[in-house]
Amino acid sequence: MQIIKYFMLFIILALSTLIGRYISKKYVFRLEELEEIRNALNVLKSKIKFTYEPIPEIFNEISQNTSKNISNIFVQAKEKMINMTASDAWKKAIDSSETNLKEEDKRILKTLSKLLGQTDIEGQISQIEITEQFLEIQIKEAYDEKQKNEKLYTRLGTTIGLVIVIILC
Repeated sequence: MQIIKYFMLFIILALSTLIGRYISKKYVFRLEELEEIRNALNVLKSKIKFTYEPIPEIFNEISQNTSKNISNIFVQAKEKMINMTASDAWKKAIDSSETNLKEEDKRILKTLSKLLGQTDIEGQISQIEITEQFLEIQIKEAYDEKQKNEKLYTRLGTTIGLVIVIILC
């Protein structure tokens, strides 16, 4: 009977630690996704500037070279461009994406849609650069949050698990 009790206490401790790590990973994933979006915007800017490819083709290429969450944004935007403008497709793709991005991050990404596919190359490039500048601020903020909260939630999960184990003993 004691073995079962200690086994259950161990399970409680392990689960609370895993929950803490799961919560802390959201900060890591947000930072990674923001950096990946920054890299994707660099590719978009270069492609628009030098290759003159249509935006759907550029989005398709970017989606093949990014992680799943970010890739889905570009795939959805490309698919929605069949029925709507690039600007509207980008907004809808950002809204419907399943990412670790905050609403503020998504709002910043939506600013890209203002001139996407609607103006000349220089206008689109300048809008991408403005979005990149805002994204840099978000990346710094995400890095600071990651530094502060990653250890906090990992330790908090373990501590709560230990408190529960001590109470149940």
